[in-house]
Amino acid sequence: MSVDFRFDAADERFRDEVGAWLRTNLTGVFADLIGSGGPGAEHELVAERRAWERRLGAAGWIGLGWPQETGGRGLGWARQVIFAEEYARAGAPGRIGHIGEHLLGPTLLMFGTPEQRRAFLPGILKGTQLWCQGYSEPDAGSDLAAVRTRAELRDGQWRITGQKVWTSLAQVADWCFVLARTEPGSERHRGLSYLLVPMDQPGVEVRPIVQLTGTSEFNEVFFDDARTAQANVVGTPGDGWRVAMGTLAVERGVSTFGQQMGFQREFDAVLAAARDTGAIGDPDIAARLVEAWIGLRVMRFTALRTLGTPPGAVPGAESNIAKLLWAPWHQRLGELAVDVAGPAATLGGPGEKLSQAQRLFLFTRADTIYGGSSEIQRNVIAERLLGLPRG
Repeated sequence: MSVDFRFDAADERFRDEVGAWLRTNLTGVFADLIGSGGPGAEHELVAERRAWERRLGAAGWIGLGWPQETGGRGLGWARQVIFAEEYARAGAPGRIGHIGEHLLGPTLLMFGTPEQRRAFLPGILKGTQLWCQGYSEPDAGSDLAAVRTRAELRDGQWRITGQKVWTSLAQVADWCFVLARTEPGSERHRGLSYLLVPMDQPGVEVRPIVQLTGTSEFNEVFFDDARTAQANVVGTPGDGWRVAMGTLAVERGVSTFGQQMGFQREFDAVLAAARDTGAIGDPDIAARLVEAWIGLRVMRFTALRTLGTPPGAVPGAESNIAKLLWAPWHQRLGELAVDVAGPAATLGGPGEKLSQAQRLFLFTRADTIYGGSSEIQRNVIAERLLGLPRG
């Protein structure tokens, strides 16, 4: 299949519009946000990034690809890619509302009722309602079908009990979409439901997890008879696995291009360090730099090739390829960063701030695990894309 990777003149005018808006608005109180809040730094400037999210919403930069009848702008994939690239190129802060916009919103477009869309989409679009994802558990990470958090319908409410882990932004989220077992005695993929649960209630406790970097991007979330309305189930009760898989599929959509621009900035920093230290004269370092540059181009063209799923449609297994490409690539870049830095990369101590290379190396150790391990991605691709038998 032939794919045209070029943007037309109208697209480039849109790129200029996006760039101009970002330059104008990343000033004043928002100037300090430049370069903040990315992977490994989601703890930074939370209140300021919430205000920035509201600024984005007021200007119509949230939900670019959502249908206009839902409050979005109905823009095609090319314009969405351009926004993601320019956002990252400007060094704009890590999005504190990305889980709502890029995961829950598209899920409601695919599976939600009209009432659920009216209730939840406007807050995401305005940047006033933040979400987190309640999937992984201590014994159900990559093997998500092992979920044991349970929910029971009583007196018009779902009552949820269990534990979730590795929950990004749970400490600031207003709502959580929770995969829970609602049919007693059910196993694996059956009997699960996809529930929308308010976080600000007595039955929800959030505990930050301190990572190797010394920061706490992730959290444990404990549900102790937490409650949500009967209507807050997406899809039908017991059909949560299908809905959850739809969410995972859209997780690696257009926002991938913003992620890739972040990778480009990290690569540029490693390249500059290699030149400054003279490490670029090492044939092995030089070869690894070239390999990393090629990897960036492969990720971009692969992502462009797999775009095009319209809002409301469930993507195929092709979306799993993106995770399988970027996770090991990013780990290798972290390893390259500390090799370029040399012995200095091994220095540190209590209270000392990590260098850029150290933080990149430590944070990327988890890349091939969180968001679906590489083993799981390979299984999904083999079974759903290639049609191979379950092994």
